[in-house]
Amino acid sequence: MEKEFYVICDNIRSLENIGSIFRTADALGVSKIFLCGISGKPPHHKISKTALGAEERIPFEHYKQIGRLVDKLKKDKIQIVALERYKKAISYDEFKPQFPLVLIVGNEVKGISKKILQKSDKIIFLPMRGSKESLNVSVAFGVAGYEINKFRN
Repeated sequence: MEKEFYVICDNIRSLENIGSIFRTADALGVSKIFLCGISGKPPHHKISKTALGAEERIPFEHYKQIGRLVDKLKKDKIQIVALERYKKAISYDEFKPQFPLVLIVGNEVKGISKKILQKSDKIIFLPMRGSKESLNVSVAFGVAGYEINKFRN
């Protein structure tokens, strides 16, 4: 049986980032994408430009409030994992996922809210060795997503 892997896009403002996340999610075999808050949703030409049709293959749902969605997923026994630099975070390569799992990626500037981080079962981060504090959200999703996928087989 497939180990379910979901993604939450929390207030992702760039439609190109949404498209890129759809495309990477398709490559990873993600079960569903949840688009929350201001995150754009298909159909949209800017999403299609980077998704290259993946937005037509990956199921998605839109929620205005991520908090209600996270509460629902927790009740459904889905592990909630946030990708964010945070004091309680562990390195992505030390994380041992349990499925079903949802990975939350946050806003390009503000990240994931403290309230949602506190609701998360685990918080993971990508170590940064250079001068920048973070990667583009779609790139960060790809790195973390491929690491999580190692545990799905």
